[in-house]
Amino acid sequence: MKKYTTEMSVSDMIDIDYSLLQVISRMGLDLKYAGMPVSEACRKCGVDPDTFILICNVYSFPDHVPSSAELASGSVPDIIEYLHVSHLYYMGRALRGLEESFDRLVAPFDERQKKVVLKFFNDYKNELDKHFAYEEEVVFPYIETLRRDGKRASEYSIEQFEEHHENVEEKLEDMKNIVMKYLPAECSNELKIMVLLSIYHLHDDLRRHTYVENNILVPIVSRLERDGK
Repeated sequence: MKKYTTEMSVSDMIDIDYSLLQVISRMGLDLKYAGMPVSEACRKCGVDPDTFILICNVYSFPDHVPSSAELASGSVPDIIEYLHVSHLYYMGRALRGLEESFDRLVAPFDERQKKVVLKFFNDYKNELDKHFAYEEEVVFPYIETLRRDGKRASEYSIEQFEEHHENVEEKLEDMKNIVMKYLPAECSNELKIMVLLSIYHLHDDLRRHTYVENNILVPIVSRLERDGK
């Protein structure tokens, strides 16, 4: 497994894994600097290069477990900001695009069929919204207080986040199977493919998002709880 470093150019990293364009967008890195080493491109964009590389390595390589030194180099506020921007993307552009595709897909269905398919989508959307709201309203403020004060201000701990951290990708599997196997025969094949591509893309991105939370955020916060600032 090849790890990214701050000496690599941004463009070389994208060639290895083009899905890093999601990370680049969420961290505010401008592609006009893509030919530069990461350290220089990040400096020009006001992005912490060590945090950028830490997130990219976990995002691209599922088996990568960051070392203590890698975790220590990451900026907690920047990691939380990355996760926050990711949440906005999922609940905004990603789900809006999927919803528009679903609306077109079910347009020729009778009302009963429409209701069943769209209810499944809306239930998933609400579940995802609830999942992210918990992180935004409970987990992130807890981490900020812990980071600022150097000690826990409540009985809450990051272990509770891990317990609450259900797999938000599972229902996408069910949605994929509905589209692939159970829609009426007259359903447009082209639209089915479009919806499936959106589902697969979202599923993959959410899976990587979970890696970042589990392999970066959780161990960093566990260390803060144990050692203070």
